[in-house]
Amino acid sequence: MNELRVNTLESEAIYILREVAAQFEKPVLLFSGGKDSITLVRLAQKAFWPAKIPFPFLHVDTGHNFPETIEFRDRLTKELGVELIVRNVQDNIDAGKVVEETGKYASRNMLQTETLLDAIEEFGFDACIGGARRDEEKARAKERIFSVRSDFGEWDEKNQRPELFDLLNGKIELGQNVRCFPISNWTELDVWSYIERESIEIPSIYFAHKRKVFLRDGMIWSAEDDVVFRAEDEEVKEMMVRFRTVGDMSCTAAVLSDAVSISKVVEEIRDSSISERGARIDDKRSEAAMEKRKQQGYF
Repeated sequence: MNELRVNTLESEAIYILREVAAQFEKPVLLFSGGKDSITLVRLAQKAFWPAKIPFPFLHVDTGHNFPETIEFRDRLTKELGVELIVRNVQDNIDAGKVVEETGKYASRNMLQTETLLDAIEEFGFDACIGGARRDEEKARAKERIFSVRSDFGEWDEKNQRPELFDLLNGKIELGQNVRCFPISNWTELDVWSYIERESIEIPSIYFAHKRKVFLRDGMIWSAEDDVVFRAEDEEVKEMMVRFRTVGDMSCTAAVLSDAVSISKVVEEIRDSSISERGARIDDKRSEAAMEKRKQQGYF
């Protein structure tokens, strides 16, 4: 582990979190129970210690999350004593505001945007803190650390503010909000190195375990639920797998692995030549899938 690099990234992220708290009236941390948002939580603890984290957590729950991450989410927020706000995609489906997909590649991941925008309006949040990183996907590489969104939640990648040195401009007009990315400059390996150094607890799904799965399109899908569509000819097998990212069960594939500890995960990531988003089918729908979702208000 490059200790100097990790220390520098930690200091930068803490500075950004303090700037968010200072410049905005109603910030919120978007928390999914995944490794990146868990890292943000540790950084926020350090940024405001010995006080409590000064903003609530928001989770847009699709109803198709891995049970391991939901259990971890509830337990961690209870231990921290922070307010957890949960808004459900199912409510918008029931209200007819969005239409659920059907078929082989159906996913609720695309439907999160409407629920997120509704929550921002409901609570009047002017800054949403998230764990997106520039190395994840090329659309995210275009983001600023403070990314301004319109009153419709829209992102204009061609009209972003310059960020010179450590100067972050949080001034917004009525109706606008800002998406804030404290770990934007981190890589997946940086996150895991930090988790290892800080001995941060993470959901068990990130470690290798035996799981009932099936293969489709060269990817490994969980067969331990009734969410993921599986055709009759898709055979269920038991394999030793883990998940590098924890999106919806319906759009997140597993990887073969024997990494049963954080040190083994770090070693595996260091040797990997494939991005973690390579296991996300929602990013493969088109060349510009992520960018189009961001333009519509997706995080």
